[in-house]
Amino acid sequence: MELYLEITSIWGVYLGIAVFIVGMAWRAYQWATTPRSPVALGMFPKPATGAGRFTKMLKDTFIAPQSAKIEPVMWAFAFLFHIAALAAFVGHLRLVQEFTPLKDMLGTQGMNEFAAWAGGIAGTIMMVAVIFWILRRTFGPYKQLSVPEDYLLLFLLLGVIIMGNHMRFFGIVHSETYMEWFRSLMVFKPEIPAEILATTTGWSLGTHMLFTTLFLIYFPFSKLTHAMGAFAANMTRSE
Repeated sequence: MELYLEITSIWGVYLGIAVFIVGMAWRAYQWATTPRSPVALGMFPKPATGAGRFTKMLKDTFIAPQSAKIEPVMWAFAFLFHIAALAAFVGHLRLVQEFTPLKDMLGTQGMNEFAAWAGGIAGTIMMVAVIFWILRRTFGPYKQLSVPEDYLLLFLLLGVIIMGNHMRFFGIVHSETYMEWFRSLMVFKPEIPAEILATTTGWSLGTHMLFTTLFLIYFPFSKLTHAMGAFAANMTRSE
C-alpha cells in the first residue's frame, strides 16, 4: 500500500496540479487571443446600463434561470450539486488552514462533528446528483446525444465522490492526520503519516486521489472548462 499511496497521493497530486495549471493557462491564452466578433452577440431583452448587464451576468451564471424554465428537475440537481461542491471545496480548505474561530467556538470535538455532518451531507448530495446525470444520459431523452466523454467525466467525478464518502463514513483516520499529509505536500516534503499506512483507509485515500488526479489532468481539455468561461459568455449575451 505504501507504494500505491506514494504514486497516487504524492506524485500523482503534483502531476495533476501541474497539468491542470498549464492546461488552464493554455485555455486562457486561447480565449484571450480569439478575435472579438464585430457583431453584437447580446440576446434580448438586455439591460441598458453596465450595472444591469453585470447583475444579469451574475444571475445567469449562478442561478441560470433559463435552465430552470426549460428543465427544472435537471436544474434543481445541478443547483444542489454546485452548492454541495462549493461546501466540499471550502471544507477541504481545512487541510491547508484550520478554521480557528469556528474551532474555538465549537471546540475540537464539536468542530469534527460539524465537519463530519457537513461533509457527509455535501458528499451524499453530489453523489446522488452525479448518479442522476448518468441515469439521465443512459435512459433519458439525451441518450442519443451523449458521447463517451460525457460518461468519462461523470464516472471520474463519481469515483472522486464515492471514495471521498467512503473515507468520510467508513474511515478511521482523523482529520489532523490528513492535514499532516497535505501540508507536507505543500512544503514539498511529502510524507504519508503512519496512521494512514496502518489502516485500510489508505486505500480509500489513494483511490480518491487517483480519481482526483485523472479528473484534474482531463479537466482543461474537456467541456467542463465552460465553468471558467461562464462569466465571459454570459457577459457577452448581455452586451
